[in-house]
Amino acid sequence: MIARRAGKILVMGSASALRGIKGATTYSAARGAQLAYVQSLGVEVAGYNVQVNAIAQNFVDNPTYFPPEVQADPRFQDRLKREVPLGRLVSAAEDAEFAAYLCSDAANCFVGQVFPVCGGWVQR
Repeated sequence: MIARRAGKILVMGSASALRGIKGATTYSAARGAQLAYVQSLGVEVAGYNVQVNAIAQNFVDNPTYFPPEVQADPRFQDRLKREVPLGRLVSAAEDAEFAAYLCSDAANCFVGQVFPVCGGWVQR
């Protein structure tokens, strides 16, 4: 990418680095290091027309973290309403469309940025 002076790197990270999760300190800290690396690398390679950014996600609809039986649980629905201002999971399509945008030429101005995609769970 540096040699051809063009490219995009998008890291799909975790929003736990931006807010933290009780009982997951080491996980959140490791994700924080990952996002700090994105910020530093993004600045370092920007002069070569390479953009490095990250999406820090949580509460995105996916079958691994939120399978149908979890989503159907009234306790989970209460948690969504209590913790996530959006009041629902971010759809996989919304997440994918934002990722596609960040990888497009329309987003050439973003350098070393971390974008929370989590329905407002993280205010940044």
